[in-house]
Amino acid sequence: MRSVNVIVNVIAIVIVDVIAPVSASADEGHDFADEARALFRAAACGGDSPIPTTLDKKTIDDHCAILKPQEAAFKRRWVDVAHAFFVKLAPTGLPTRAVYPFGGGDLISALATFPDASEITTLSLEPAGDPRPIDKIDPTDLAASLQVNRSKIIRLFHVGHSLTTDLSTVSRRNRLPGELIYALVGLATLGYEPVSLRYFRIDPSGDLHYWTDSEIAAADQDPGKRAALFANMELRFKQPGASGATRIHRHIGANLDDKHLRADSSLLKHLEAKGRVVAMTKAASYLLWFEDFSLFRNYLLKNMDWMASDSTGVPPHFAVAAGFAQDTYGQFEGPLRRLHPGKVESDEFRKLWDANPRRVLPFRYGYPDSAKHPHLIVTRRKH
Repeated sequence: MRSVNVIVNVIAIVIVDVIAPVSASADEGHDFADEARALFRAAACGGDSPIPTTLDKKTIDDHCAILKPQEAAFKRRWVDVAHAFFVKLAPTGLPTRAVYPFGGGDLISALATFPDASEITTLSLEPAGDPRPIDKIDPTDLAASLQVNRSKIIRLFHVGHSLTTDLSTVSRRNRLPGELIYALVGLATLGYEPVSLRYFRIDPSGDLHYWTDSEIAAADQDPGKRAALFANMELRFKQPGASGATRIHRHIGANLDDKHLRADSSLLKHLEAKGRVVAMTKAASYLLWFEDFSLFRNYLLKNMDWMASDSTGVPPHFAVAAGFAQDTYGQFEGPLRRLHPGKVESDEFRKLWDANPRRVLPFRYGYPDSAKHPHLIVTRRKH
């Protein structure tokens, strides 16, 4: 493991060609499994392995004494309730690949929504982050970084989603990789463990190129190139002691607006190559309502079979035109935020709730509505 003295601060990055575009498979990519395990134990408080000797034990013990009860409470209060709800709700035969736009590293919500998913892709502006500082971080920086990450994680536990400003703060103000830690907390809370951690770029064809040892060493000489290395991660995980195939979580740091997707189509090509998917989004700032995000909305409508969302999901007139039905749960009186455009979509959602039977939602999924009601929409393809 190697140490770096920079803070990764990359926003709106898909992946740039920092090295000549030569294909490298996952097996050829450098595996940061040691760093992932150290962060899993120290930052996510996962497992019961000894704390690495390079880290200050008291600092980590103090951090975990605060975080672990919060993890356990969130699991009882939200994860177990949501998991039971979606297990009963989701039909059999759904695709096992899940796509979660505007989700940050929110692996915990994705696993609660799609507990049988073999592959989960989250996408947001924030990069996954460089795992290497965990190797030689000093006690003062370790305590400060753990405190920043812990405060944002606890906020996630209490309100069920993360603000972009929170995620950006986690990226800027500490030496540890915030999005990766969010994902590792999800694994710890749900009883999984990391197996491998690799980083990649998306080639123009949509294929993944995993960064090799030599490419990482070369990019380390340039801070700009070094930052780009750690935008996109592939985290493989499993239950402790389980045999067989591991499951995959990929986080991609990308701007999903039309301007960026038109300038670089590699991300959409990569997603389209997955074939049929399930999808989710919540607390997504109503971006799928806007024409600036029409390309990603159209990708979802073309490729997904089933989607769970709050009202920041796909508006009814788009869903119906693409051959979907929408079922509602909870109550909806209006969007949490005032926005433009918004009136047409708000009226559509109110009419959608009026047209559906009243169904109870026993937990909050993303934003509440304007009257603080929890609500959920299932957008399902008609067969």
